[in-house]
Amino acid sequence: MNILVCVKQVPDTTEIKINYETNTLIREGVPSIVNPFDAYALEIAVRLKEKHGGTVSVLCMGPDQAKAALKECLSVGADNAYLLSDRAFGGSDTLATSYILSSAIKSLGEFDLILCGKQAIDGDTAQVGPEIAEHLELTQVTYVLDAEIADEKLLVKKETETGYQMIETKTPAVLTVVKTAFEPRMATVKAKIAANRKPISVITSKDIEIDLTRAGLKGSPTKVKKTFTPPMKGDSMIIAEDTAEASARKLVSILDDKNII
Repeated sequence: MNILVCVKQVPDTTEIKINYETNTLIREGVPSIVNPFDAYALEIAVRLKEKHGGTVSVLCMGPDQAKAALKECLSVGADNAYLLSDRAFGGSDTLATSYILSSAIKSLGEFDLILCGKQAIDGDTAQVGPEIAEHLELTQVTYVLDAEIADEKLLVKKETETGYQMIETKTPAVLTVVKTAFEPRMATVKAKIAANRKPISVITSKDIEIDLTRAGLKGSPTKVKKTFTPPMKGDSMIIAEDTAEASARKLVSILDDKNII
């Protein structure tokens, strides 16, 4: 199988900083991680490769520092890594981002399966994966817990509110992955050293067929008008009794006294 996983390098959630002039995240100099949902998607891809053969490629759109995320992916089983990086892509909203990614995917060749995390923890929109499927006119399944190939068909375990569904479809397809029952594997020291030696191909707007009027801030139909931290309303307190049960009882007592419950 020829599998592609779209990954994103996101700021550590405890270190998010906002540029209040552009209303965009400040990424330079901020500790970053591989988006957790993307790590689960990569784990599914590597498991499929180990069972059925083939290759796993990873594609990331971002600045040069995103190479660190790609090297991490290489250290846990990815075979090829591509960084989609160009100033013209900066400030793209989800629609522009999905268009740029789909344009790059077309330039990389045909894939049996494209996996994305359900959403990025810095934006929480859950839009890019499904939009990639629309741009590429491919079947899509969201909220994926696992996937398997049987009798040349793709079997997908999809999370629902009450459990899960088993869906059968054909490839190529786009899957967006939630937190799975199995954790992503950890890289060994040997694998990290090997990953550092692997090349990362950088793709710019000149390397793909793309309409730049649909990319970047100018090509994004949605705009962030204002970013702010909402003010605290009313009184607040920290309840810290000796045990969780005692804290809960104290909270219930306070809420009852205030006629809230």
